[in-house]
Amino acid sequence: MLLTKSDVVNILDDIVKIVEDNRQYLTELDAAIGDADHGINLDRGFKAVRDKMPQFSDKDIGAILKNVGMVLVSTVGGASGPLYGTFFMRMGNVVSGKNTLDENDIIAMFEAGLSGIKERGKAQAGDKTMIDAMEPALNELKRALSEGRGLKEAIEAAANDAYNGVLMTKDIAAKKGRASYLGERSIGHQDPGATSAYLMIKTVADYVDKLQQ
Repeated sequence: MLLTKSDVVNILDDIVKIVEDNRQYLTELDAAIGDADHGINLDRGFKAVRDKMPQFSDKDIGAILKNVGMVLVSTVGGASGPLYGTFFMRMGNVVSGKNTLDENDIIAMFEAGLSGIKERGKAQAGDKTMIDAMEPALNELKRALSEGRGLKEAIEAAANDAYNGVLMTKDIAAKKGRASYLGERSIGHQDPGATSAYLMIKTVADYVDKLQQ
């Protein structure tokens, strides 16, 4: 199964909508352990992506993703702007010049994006960050595809593991970001960054599911 440039643009449009729909929810999660602005910041950033999309939607997939990353870096405040911006720019770098994506491209993009977030944020799995949703999702995606399962089933499984990672963040103390100031008092609270990462992965899974219906 191949994803086309149009599919990538449609997925980005769906992400704009899911972030907008969950703006208040993400902000409420962040209010408990952070600056109470995660949903507000992400919503502003992805709406800027939507507004600027006509300027680069005719370019190749790599260029589209790199432009998305640059828009997020310049419009999203706090830590999430540079982190998500780096994620999209690193994904774009590995598919530069491409107009379709196969399963290997998707794995390579996800690996590069996650690596960029780790380097930029100096965080690892278990630190109560977006990595706690992304890393298990990537591991499950790679495992499912290596077993010969189709992209639709593999991304669904990845989204499920991302959600399990989100739930796990309730049981651990934050080691990075503003939430780390709370130490053990951050236990019991769901990480907003892991939650927004899950929502984006689930959006991709839902789009691929619709493609195969």
